Formats: sequence, structure tokens, C-alpha cells
Amino acid sequence: MSELTTRHPAWKRLESPWKLARLGRHETLPEAWIRASVPGAVQLDWARAHALPDYTYGRNFRTYEGLEDFHWLYRIKVPNSPRAKGEQLAFVCGGVDYACEVRLGGKFALRHEGMFTPFEVDVSNCPPGTDLDILVFPAPKRQATPADHTQASHVCKPAVSYGWDWHPRLIPLGIWAESGFFDRPVSHIRTVDFSYALSADFSSAAITVKVAAVGPSEEVRWRLLDPEGKAAVESSSPEATIANPRLWWTHDQGEPVLYTLEVELSGGDVHRGRVGFRRIRLVMAEGGWDGGAGLPQSRNNPPATVELNGRAIFAKGSNWVNPEIFPGKIDEGVLRPLLELARGANFNLLRAWGGAPVNPEAFFDLCDELGLLVWQEFPLACNLYPDDGDYLRVLDQESRSIIGRVRQHPCLALWCGGNELFNAWSRMTDQSLPLRLLGGNCYELDPSTPFIATAPLGGMGHGDYRFRNEKGQDVFEIFQKAGNTAYSEFGCPGPSPVDYLQTFIPEEELWPPKPDTSWEDHHAFGAWAGDPSSWLMLPTLEHYFGKAGSLEELVAQGTWLQCAGYQAIYEEARRQKPVCSMALSWCYNEPWPGAAGNSLVNWPAVPKKAYFAAQAACRAVLASARIPKFQWRAGETFTAEIWILNDAPGVSPGGEVEAALLVGNSATPLVKWTFPALEPGRNLAGPTVEVILPAAAVREFLLVLSVTPHKAWTSRYRLSLIGAD
Repeated sequence: MSELTTRHPAWKRLESPWKLARLGRHETLPEAWIRASVPGAVQLDWARAHALPDYTYGRNFRTYEGLEDFHWLYRIKVPNSPRAKGEQLAFVCGGVDYACEVRLGGKFALRHEGMFTPFEVDVSNCPPGTDLDILVFPAPKRQATPADHTQASHVCKPAVSYGWDWHPRLIPLGIWAESGFFDRPVSHIRTVDFSYALSADFSSAAITVKVAAVGPSEEVRWRLLDPEGKAAVESSSPEATIANPRLWWTHDQGEPVLYTLEVELSGGDVHRGRVGFRRIRLVMAEGGWDGGAGLPQSRNNPPATVELNGRAIFAKGSNWVNPEIFPGKIDEGVLRPLLELARGANFNLLRAWGGAPVNPEAFFDLCDELGLLVWQEFPLACNLYPDDGDYLRVLDQESRSIIGRVRQHPCLALWCGGNELFNAWSRMTDQSLPLRLLGGNCYELDPSTPFIATAPLGGMGHGDYRFRNEKGQDVFEIFQKAGNTAYSEFGCPGPSPVDYLQTFIPEEELWPPKPDTSWEDHHAFGAWAGDPSSWLMLPTLEHYFGKAGSLEELVAQGTWLQCAGYQAIYEEARRQKPVCSMALSWCYNEPWPGAAGNSLVNWPAVPKKAYFAAQAACRAVLASARIPKFQWRAGETFTAEIWILNDAPGVSPGGEVEAALLVGNSATPLVKWTFPALEPGRNLAGPTVEVILPAAAVREFLLVLSVTPHKAWTSRYRLSLIGAD
């Protein structure tokens, strides 16, 4: 069943085949037609028809270059529809990437720009067999060169496909969302807006259900079904009250309770969807209003602590990017494995990054179900977007469509104008009209959900994205010296597993990795302007381990650093609570196979070893060690602070931590620490251990923190050991 008929069970989809033609210019007549798939992309249809090679393998994506510079004509014929009285036949288009013109029977019907605003055409009076054409215009490019994301700095098309450090330059076009012909009641529901105001003590909710209907006036009735399917509220009035609503929580703080909203017109049309009750705020952390001594003073850092249903929580998660190059391929089958892995990683928040397309409805439905909060950005990233009237008109249209769709979901944590817009490479400010417009639309359409102009804001941190920076500092030192309110991006790169690399890098290129090969196209070299060695980071690997003798050895070395780095950063961010209240890695997933990068999950949904390191570091409660650095020399005095990190919502029982050092076959007990019961969400600092590291034949050692009787809280730290000078 389609997404539209799931939400509108009275609508009947009528199948009709699509075809597609490539045109040299707007006025050119089609010469040859090929079969088209909708949802999809013109590149995918062209590749199927002309046997283009798999774009994920090697350097094959280059054979798709330039296809975005043509006009493309989709054609579908109005089907024969034996409609009953009171029904209409409509063509409904969920989304076109990016701009198009619609013709019906050869006559102009409408012109449209923007991916995220649907449109429709009433074809009830058209004879069966009438052509409905959608002419898709070439991808917008502000300038011919440079061929990078700045080409998208004047439009609302997401910039990621113009080339990023984890995304090839492959620019989709076409009908990317569900589209087709539907028989439906003449009087039908266009939109349903479910909103509510929770009382201060959460004992009741004042509900408002606004229905925008089309056609002759009909009586509207609605009801709210609880999770067991029993009617909690039934009304023919737009307003009603529910007593003691069961609240929606993230999976780690409670139960993500969902109700079912059913709205029915007396003429027969029905809308159905799941909703939930929650109060979400961004608040100041403890001490956040405490300024420094003396004057003059500037403003305090803005709030960055998520408060859910009156409870401040530590937001643990990652940055979500588009899971496919072509958004038309993103459906529940693509999304569910990734989102279930995110929940399995003990994450409670995903930042839907603004350079990528806004996710389809299935993404938010699944996050509602799984208890995952979503930080949703508008499609702006790393560009100076203009104060131009034409741009603002489309941004207004697109943002209103996005807000109207997403605000219904309890998983929505906050709105954000876009990514890194206040940084030097974007040069926008809070006076930029696009950001003022987005803030105004969010206030008008969804005032109860927080809004921030961009990330990072003052106090927040983006980066580093390397295990070791140009100053010789590793991530242990970098983040222990930091003091941010939130780490909304941080990364630690690593290579993909050998067996995975073998699926997309030609055998003759596998060893040794070199620039200007498939390794570079899949982001192992020259990917990020901040470091030409990104993302394989060979100089860093050689610094710690020397030159690798095989691909297997290289991958093992890089994987070790990525695992150790993510473990260190997540745990350090949590130790900085309550000043810090958020740790979101860059990034969670990828849209195609990466040879090396910061992701925790390889495309399409294959966890890297670093995923399991992040999973362990994000457990609700764990023993943790603050370790000054990764690599140590024999004869040095090793030190570590012992902590209990605790994000659990209830009281956690006390226990005992036993710290031990394992070097080769030798184990050295360090300390036993008996700790008391833990208050909800409160960390506990313990003793500091010291030991002189022995000379050994091995190149590594382990610090093990065993917790009794809570074995699930035990942690292990694998560190590098080298010989004395």
C-alpha cells in the first residue's frame, strides 16, 4: 500500500505506466522514449535503458556526469476511471527535483519549483488517454565554476549532491516522491493539523484538530485511539481535552507512546496517522546564567540542553545524512535497518543535517515508533544564501511545506535554519533574511518547538574530524581541553573493512591505496579541504604504527584509532555534563560505499567496528576512564581518572569498580572503588590511578574497569604502547 493510501484509506490509486525522454532544450520534441520508474530519478532510468555501469563501483559514477544538464520529459496517460458519483480523479505529485512545468493534453497547467512541496491537478474531465507531461528543467547552477556546492547557493535544492567529502558529485533530477492518479471523494481532506497544549503538570492536554478540506462543506468528526485501540477522545468540534495523556519519551527515558488520530468527513474521506504527546524545550544547563566576574560582559551562550517532558536529558547520537544518493530510493526498507541500528547504539537523537534532502514521512514515522528525537534542519548548508526575493519566495513555500508535514511528529526535537551558516565559509548572520524568514515561519506554524538559526551557535562545537590534529594533539587531549555546551559535530575517521572495500574498489587498485584512483573517488584522499590526507589519514597511521605491510594491517590500524577515538570523545562529552548536554558524531551513515570516513555505519546499513565502540560509550550507565592520551611509552607514569557516567532516568544502585592494567599476559590491579547509589542522570567522579608502564614485547595495553555486580557497566580501553626512548 502506498504512503498516500495509508494515510487516506478512501483514496484508490490507479496504475498507469510512466515513460521518459531526454531533451536537448526546452522546446525540443522527444525523439526516443524509455521506461521510467516513479519515484526515482532520470539518471536511474537512463542507466537502466543504456546499460550504464553500477555507479557505486570504482569510478563508474563519472559516466553519469552531465545528465543533470538536460531537460527531461515525463509522460503518463490519464487512466480510464469508472468513478462513482461524488468521486474525482486527480493527479497528485509528492515532489519533483527540482523545477518543472506541467502540461495536460499539451496545454500548460502549472509551473513549479522546489523539492518538498507537493502539487496536484484535477483530471476528472480529461478523456482517458490524455497525456500528462512533466517537463523537468536542468539542475540549477549559480555559476559554471567552481563545480562545487556553491553552485546551489541560490536555490532550495540540497547542496550535498554537488559534491561533498563523503558524497560524490552526482546531481539527481526527476520525480522523487510518490506520484500518480487517485480516485478520491470530491470532498476530501487536504491537510490535518494536530496540536495540543499540555498542562503544567502534564495531567491534561487541550487538543486542537484543524482540517483543511476541499469541496462541498462536510461535517468533520475525529477520534483519538490509545495504543490499545480504545477511543480516548471523540469529537465533532475542533477542540477537546484529554485527561492524563500518556507521554511520548525517547526509548532510553521511557516509552514512546503513540496514539492514532482518525479524521473523517461525512462524505467518506478519511485521514489516519499516529501522534504523540510530549513537551520539548531547549533550556540553559545548570550554571548557564553564571557570567564571569567584572564588566563589560557579552551575552551568555544560548541554551543547548534538551528538556523532554520536564526532564533534562543528555542527547547522545549522530548526524544523519541522506542514506542514498538518489532520494527517490529512500523508503521504509532503506530507513528501518538504519534507524533500528541507531536505537541499538543507545542513541536518542539524530541531527538531520541541512545539506541533505528532508527525509520522507517514513523516517519520522519510524523515529516516532523507535523513540528517537530528530533535530531537523532546513535545506541550507555551508553557503551564503541570498536576501533575493525570488529565493525567499521559494524558501517560504518549501519551509512551510516542511513544517506543516513534520510538526505532527512527536519525535521532532527542534528546527534549525541550516548547517554552519555563521561560519567564515558561509558568512550569514542572524540578520540574513532567509534565517529571519525561517524563524518567523517556525514561530507562526510550530511555536512550541524550539528553533535555532544554525549550528554551531556560540558555545557549541564542530570538529575536530581527525584522530590527531596538525598540532600533534590527539582527540583525548583535544576534547578534554574543550568546554562546549554541545558537540553537534565531531568525527574520527577510519577505513572500511577489507571485505567491504573489495566490493567496490577494483582488485588492481586495492593495494597500496593511492590518490587518483577509486580510493580518492570514495573519499580516502583529498576529500576534506581541512586535511589533504583525509579520510584515510595515512600520515596519522604512520605516526602511530609505521608503514603498514598489507591492506589488512592498514585497516586494522585505522579501525583501532577510530574505535578508540569515538569511545574517548563520547565519554568525555558525557563527563562534561551538565555544562555539556549533547554529543552528536559526524557522521552516522553514508549514501554510497566509502573507502574511509567518519561514518559509524557503512552503506547501506553495515555497522563498522566504530559503531560498537559508540554503542558502548553511550550505554545509560558505565564505568569510564579519563585518559590523557592514546599512545604511551614504557617507563611513563600512566594516569587515569575513574568515573561512573550515568544518564539513567531512575536511581541506579551502587557497586564496586576494580581497575586493572593488562600488558601482554601480565595483569596489574590498580584500585578498587566502592561507589554509592547514583541519582538520576548524575555522574560520579572517583579516584585517579597511577602506574609506571613496564617494558614489553607487545605494542598495546588494556585498561579494564570491571564493575560488580553490574557487569554490563564494565569498560575496556585499548591503548598504544611503544618502547622507552
